Amino acid sequence: MTKLVLAADHGGFELKEIIKKFLAELGGYAVKDIGAYSAESVDYPEYGHKAAAAVASGQAERGIIFCGTGIGISIAANKTAGIRAANCVSEYMAEMSRSHNDANILALGGRIVEPELAKKIVKIWLDTPFAGGRHERRVKQIG
Repeated sequence: MTKLVLAADHGGFELKEIIKKFLAELGGYAVKDIGAYSAESVDYPEYGHKAAAAVASGQAERGIIFCGTGIGISIAANKTAGIRAANCVSEYMAEMSRSHNDANILALGGRIVEPELAKKIVKIWLDTPFAGGRHERRVKQIG
């Protein structure tokens, strides 16, 4: 069972809840929700850092994080060594973030990605393996 961590600020809270339910419907995932637990205003860096720490430490294999646009929380998560958080707004971006970049955290914007598209992005992101090969060399250069 794949261990996933979910985290969101207030702008991503509603989409996080939708994706959490979607993951339960898919099955095969042990999901740990580390907040926020309401739409009350909070600071996205706190949640980006918490999710990144969970993935970097091995407590979770991958993470899915949410804020209003996905931008701020992904920037915060990417400050943690070993994290490759990709803010995806399309199915193609989700596929490439895994296949070419071995992204270990997916960021989604709760105010810009509709729930049905978000579900498709999540499914593709979870199902796409890292291609390795020349991409492995490039990922290693990221640090």
